[in-house]
Amino acid sequence: MDRWIDRMSDEDLSFIKRFVLASGSLKAIADVYGISYPTVRLRLDRLIERIKIYDSEKITSDFERVLRAQYADGRIDLATLKTLLEAHKKELEARDEPRSTVDEAGERARAAAAPAAGAGRSERR
Repeated sequence: MDRWIDRMSDEDLSFIKRFVLASGSLKAIADVYGISYPTVRLRLDRLIERIKIYDSEKITSDFERVLRAQYADGRIDLATLKTLLEAHKKELEARDEPRSTVDEAGERARAAAAPAAGAGRSERR
């Protein structure tokens, strides 16, 4: 699994570096970037959320991780996130379901055919 820092863009890493060098002063970062304090706060909050997502061991799907990061960045809304995650969950379940159903059906068919085949042979003798 990738480390969270490996998933950060160069721009994000630059922001983190400036934040640390400014001793965590959002006002100083706002001055460096020439943006407002609330804009810096929003950027930092989104960055924190993405780090949590990338570092989470609970999220095992890369697709889910990317979706959640997109939501944290404000690129998709909550309704879209929920819709896509639900569709992804259903797709994963559908992939797993046919395999087990086919495997179980195949096992039953083989088990049913084995005694019948054996019985047919004994009748011929």
